[in-house]
Amino acid sequence: MTKVLLVSALIALATAAGIAAERRLPDGGQPVARQASRFLLWGLSPVIYFFVVARLQLDAGIGVGLLLAYVELAIVGLLAYLAATRWLHLRRAQTGALIVVVILGNTGYVGLPLVATLLGTDQLGPAIAWDSVVSAPMFLVVAMAIGATMGNRPGEGLAPHVVAVLRNPPLIAVVLALIAPDALAPDVLLSVAHALVYVTIPVAFFIVGLTLGGESEEGALSFPPALTRPVTVALGLRMIAAPLLMFGLTTLIIRVPHAYLLQAAMPCGANSVLVAHLYGLDLKITASAVAWSTMIAVVLAILVSPLL
Repeated sequence: MTKVLLVSALIALATAAGIAAERRLPDGGQPVARQASRFLLWGLSPVIYFFVVARLQLDAGIGVGLLLAYVELAIVGLLAYLAATRWLHLRRAQTGALIVVVILGNTGYVGLPLVATLLGTDQLGPAIAWDSVVSAPMFLVVAMAIGATMGNRPGEGLAPHVVAVLRNPPLIAVVLALIAPDALAPDVLLSVAHALVYVTIPVAFFIVGLTLGGESEEGALSFPPALTRPVTVALGLRMIAAPLLMFGLTTLIIRVPHAYLLQAAMPCGANSVLVAHLYGLDLKITASAVAWSTMIAVVLAILVSPLL
């Protein structure tokens, strides 16, 4: 319980610091956000992913569970499309925004610390597998494709993002770890990797704060964000329907690591804001869903931790 409170407090403080800093840093803090993102992507994440996955014991549940994750995301994405077009009657850019925030979960910067805190570090391997094998392609290919198809701006096409999947440092680290012998991941380095998971929290949520602060400055987001019908639908699909669907699929077919069920319930990924900016999707829906879902995830983690 104490660890969850500390992690939650760190998330809140880092996010608040990012929001405050955005108004004081040059260019709205975007250069700082880019440098911090590179530090996570090229520095911390590959180290964590390699040493944790190198010690991961693969079984059928891990592999089949990743395939089921794609099935689950396809279903909730379809439900988001149907809700947007048949019930909410949203415009094209709003529909795309709703779908993107539903299919993109924050399984890295929120998921990994919460898995380590709530389930233990032995579940980090499966959590990393989900983040690198499922979330990265969903962001770089699927979400970008939705943005290019439904956004108000054509963007830069999909080819660079497809290439980015193969050049993604965390994914490369995972591939190398799967073929590396256990001797390359001794206990001391595995412990360092576990500790680095918590180092990512202030950096990642400072970036989230900069992003949300920027949207507030541009008028796309207010605090607290408006809890509109599209945002409510996004929260329901991302944080209720998605984990329940994953639980149902895995109960019927195969037993999977508990980390998969927690990763399925992660809040909307901050990367959805990047997609919205790049392709002209609705920023109010996107930024509000990210803000609300992240706050809800932190509160739920605090409430659930005594039961685990």
